[in-house]
Amino acid sequence: MQDVSKFNHQLRFLLTDIDDTLTDEGHLGPEAYQALWQLQHAGIQVIPVTGRPAGWCEMIARMWPVSGIVGENGGFYFRYHGQKMHRHFFFDETVQKENRLKLQQLEKEILHKVPGCELASDQFCRLMDLAIDFCEDVPALPRDEVQKIVDIFQAHGAQAKVSSIHVNGWFGSYDKLTMSLKFLEKEFGVSPEEAKKLCGFSGDSPNDEPMFAYFPHSFAVANINNFIDQIQSKPTYVTRQRGGLGFAEIVKAVLNK
Repeated sequence: MQDVSKFNHQLRFLLTDIDDTLTDEGHLGPEAYQALWQLQHAGIQVIPVTGRPAGWCEMIARMWPVSGIVGENGGFYFRYHGQKMHRHFFFDETVQKENRLKLQQLEKEILHKVPGCELASDQFCRLMDLAIDFCEDVPALPRDEVQKIVDIFQAHGAQAKVSSIHVNGWFGSYDKLTMSLKFLEKEFGVSPEEAKKLCGFSGDSPNDEPMFAYFPHSFAVANINNFIDQIQSKPTYVTRQRGGLGFAEIVKAVLNK
């Protein structure tokens, strides 16, 4: 991994995680928010790629200086364009309902078998996945207890990804990368191969690994070091600072300022 200050390529798109990449302790600070505006003013399309729920993504797509958002770890993308919200889901409504019923059963099992975890507070805003909180609004669980949550999801045939705050589980073959590439191709005419040259990605945790693996121009904020032993495909560049200040470092390097 290299220091982010060594980055010197031209990008058209910057895809970015939100929690603990743009935020610090759950807050979006002025440095990171200003950096988003700097990218927009420079003509670089910003696309958050997050595990956060549909309800949040509706607001972010409409109100932030972004060109759209991939949410619930790739379950959908939203784009507010031409004074209209465009929504694309991996599954139709019938499959979504079937999967939600299965996830409701998993919720009961996980909360029973892993004391100390809780349903994520934003679960009521979700359409595609189940988010289990292990440190956002509850005392942090040890790593082996977090792994138990992952194991329960996987034992039932669900995917499970660990973010910096939640374990997200869902049924389906999608992830952050598959929906990001679909978004880029469908909305901007950028092929998967072109995306490797034109796009960067910034993240901070193990559920960002497919993005780190795919994009040569991959960045991580310094708190990636909390998880680095869990990540095989590591980011190319790492910042000196954590969270939103680290993201501002990335933007400075991307804009060559």
